[in-house]
Amino acid sequence: MPGKIKKGSLVRAVREKLENSLEAKASDTRFPPYLFESKGEILDIRGDYAFVKFGKVPTPNIWLRLDQLEEFPK
Repeated sequence: MPGKIKKGSLVRAVREKLENSLEAKASDTRFPPYLFESKGEILDIRGDYAFVKFGKVPTPNIWLRLDQLEEFPK
């Protein structure tokens, strides 16, 4: 999957991969629903991580591992 995702791709977070991740264990595990339900646009990719902007409402941009993302269904 990481080979398909590139800058400008529309994505959403994969709940199972994010909830059981090292990042989740190191911080608050109550992820907002918009991560899994709304379209996020990849703004930048560095190594194994993507900088993602979610939704139309003001939300902070977030770095997520590429393997925690999937392309948003059309």
